[in-house]
Order: sequence, then structure tokens, then C-alpha cells
Amino acid sequence: MPKIKVIIPAFNEQDSIANVIQDIPSLVEEVIVVSNNSTDLTEVNAKHAGATVLTENRKGYGYACLKGMDYISKQQSKPDIIVFLDGDYSDYPEELTKIIAPIIEDNIDLVIGSRVKELREDGAMTPQQIFGNWLATKLMSLFFKAKFTDLGPFRAIKYEKLLALNMVDKTYGWTVEMQLKALKQKLSYTEVPVNYRNRIGVSKVSGTIKGSIFAGIKILSWIFKYSFK
Repeated sequence: MPKIKVIIPAFNEQDSIANVIQDIPSLVEEVIVVSNNSTDLTEVNAKHAGATVLTENRKGYGYACLKGMDYISKQQSKPDIIVFLDGDYSDYPEELTKIIAPIIEDNIDLVIGSRVKELREDGAMTPQQIFGNWLATKLMSLFFKAKFTDLGPFRAIKYEKLLALNMVDKTYGWTVEMQLKALKQKLSYTEVPVNYRNRIGVSKVSGTIKGSIFAGIKILSWIFKYSFK
């Protein structure tokens, strides 16, 4: 089996983080929770559940992901696959085996967990999330002939390919940046349908008008930036 590490950005997810960690398959070598300026018991609960816990005080999804990558870069033994997973328990961590299968079996570089309607609980995605995903993937199809249907956060990528992407986004644009750069670098990719449920707690992005607006602007700016490069 390849070496697999999981990075979980988490901001105030004390009620869900242990569930997420406990449901991750045992084939994973290390679970890394990056507490993104959490003010609750996220860090304590993650440690008790067996995760490596890092702290990133600068707020932003991308900041947390980059912190996890920096930690891995300093380890002597490097992983073969990195899996990104949210800490709110909306995804099913046990489906990690489905996410990594195309990499192991078919040598695919990037796999996105697609939150298809048939496998999604009612209300698990807000109307603005659904529309935003539809618009972003339609634009990627128009400009790059991409076949993505989702910007789902549950994803796996070969470690060396992730490094080659040179990820830089610090906030809401992390997922779309990865997909756009994968297209530009002609990485092989696929999607795997995944189950998706109502998260524990309130979303800090899609659950607020401000968060939804800023996320939408960031995602569209990345798409148009790469469309005219």
C-alpha cells in the first residue's frame, strides 16, 4: 500500500472532529488536523482522537492546508498520497478508500469526491453552494473543456503532483486553484461520487452571506485569471 496522509483544516469543530478522525480507515499513516485559530476544544478533541494537531492562527482554509503541507515537507519519510477532508463530518471519512482507488489502481493524479444529488442529504448543501459549484464547473468546462462537476473538499492527490502545483491560495480559492492548476499542467483526474450529509454545526463560509459572497468572488477570480493566461 502507498503511504497516505490526511490533512483536515478545522475551525471550531469540537463537536465533530473526533467523529471524522475515528471514521478514517486505518490504512492512513497519519491524520493531521490543522486548527485554524480555533477557540473551542477542537485541538484537545483531535489529539484525544489520535491526530497530529497543528495550529495556524491566520484564518483561511488555504492557510490551514499550506500549514499541513509545510509540516509534511519537513518529515524524512514522504507520503505517496495526500487526502484533504473537512472537519465538520459532512463527508463520510470511511469513503477514503473510494477516493484513493483510482490513484492506486489506474495511476490517476487527482481524484475529487463529487457530492452528487442522489447521494446528498436534503439541506446538506445550501442553494448558493449548489449554484456556485454549477457555475464554476460550467466555466471550467467552457474555458478548459474540463469534466469536473464539483469543487468538493474531499479529494486525493499524488504528493509529488501536489508539490508541482505550487499552491498559493490562502482562503476560499484553494479547491478551485488545485483543479485549475491540474488542468493547466495536464494532470490526469477523475471524480468519484460520494455521500454527503448535513454538517455538525454551522458553516463558517456557506452558512453566512458574507462568506458565500467572498467565496464566490474568489473562485470566479481564479477561473478568469487562468482563462486569460
